[in-house]
Amino acid sequence: MALSMKKAPGGDDDVNVTFEDQQKINKFARKSNKMAELQEEINKKKKDLQNLEDASEELILADDDALIPYQIGEVFFNQTLEDAQQSVEDAKQRMEEEIAAVDRQSDALKDELGELKAQLYAKFGKNINLEMDDD
Repeated sequence: MALSMKKAPGGDDDVNVTFEDQQKINKFARKSNKMAELQEEINKKKKDLQNLEDASEELILADDDALIPYQIGEVFFNQTLEDAQQSVEDAKQRMEEEIAAVDRQSDALKDELGELKAQLYAKFGKNINLEMDDD
């Protein structure tokens, strides 16, 4: 993410950065970092959800009388097929709710970032870069 002040070509566009402006720039940077963290969290939770969906599909192939090893944290225990299927479905539902909650946080943060970006670009124009870097 780039938060830089640039001198416009020609050098005549000196813009005075007030304390309030600096606070907005800092707030934008903090919120942008938080947004990146939320995106990472969403991606991790979506991967976990996919793993749960894969496990659910695998359980369809299991024998009805087989005991299924089920892991919670670092502990494995055996469950009947029906109990294991229910546990996986419950875990999927919790994961979907968690993803939705983080998505709501992300959407609220996007709105805040959009407002800050508009305010900063309105004042600084091409003298500030608030775009994400492709590193």
